[in-house]
Amino acid sequence: MGGRGPKRELAEKIAGEITLSDDPGATLRKWRTDFDVSQTDLAAELGVSSSVISDYESGRRESPGIGVVGRLVEGLLAIDERRGGDRIRQYGRVLSAGFDSDVVLDLREYATSIHLSQLYDDLDATEIATGNTDRISGHTVIDSIEAITRLSSEEFFRLYGQSTNRALVFTDVTRGESPLVALRVVNPTPNAVILHGIDEDALWDHAADLARIDGYSLAITSTPLEEMLDHLVTLE
Repeated sequence: MGGRGPKRELAEKIAGEITLSDDPGATLRKWRTDFDVSQTDLAAELGVSSSVISDYESGRRESPGIGVVGRLVEGLLAIDERRGGDRIRQYGRVLSAGFDSDVVLDLREYATSIHLSQLYDDLDATEIATGNTDRISGHTVIDSIEAITRLSSEEFFRLYGQSTNRALVFTDVTRGESPLVALRVVNPTPNAVILHGIDEDALWDHAADLARIDGYSLAITSTPLEEMLDHLVTLE
């Protein structure tokens, strides 16, 4: 893996997390499932039995050394590349926007704009307030707690990627108050905001009013995070 592109950066990040983790097996499992790679496929890539991968992840086998971790990471990236390199490209987008991958989970621009209704249908989202525009041409998925605690207002604006004609999807939401208030310091606002992991009963009382004042569509969804990210991949 020569060079310092997204692939190299991602390889170093994964290897570092596994090596330094208090539970290397659980961290390996997290990355393997994030890449949507089965134990069987990863084992086949490395030329070992699937029980070897299972033993590492469960802790039944001694924590892998640096050499083994390197092979595991190489295997994940090689499988991703053969599938089209989606995870590597996703990480590259986040890097190019200047964010850590634990703040921005995905950032994409679409080839053409799509109706918000299509996005909401795909994510099983419920619209709470209607915005001034019913189309988007990209999305950014953000860990709301990490973004609010770590990003400046200038960095917050960069969540828009190439255009504000997009949906900002905030995860790890309890009431929705914090991300919606944070958006008030950013001008202009996005076309749509989706609050993930919350139902309408738990939503902040003033959320819909704030969305109407600022003119963006507001929606909520409780679709599991990985399932939501998988749906969003298909919109590229």
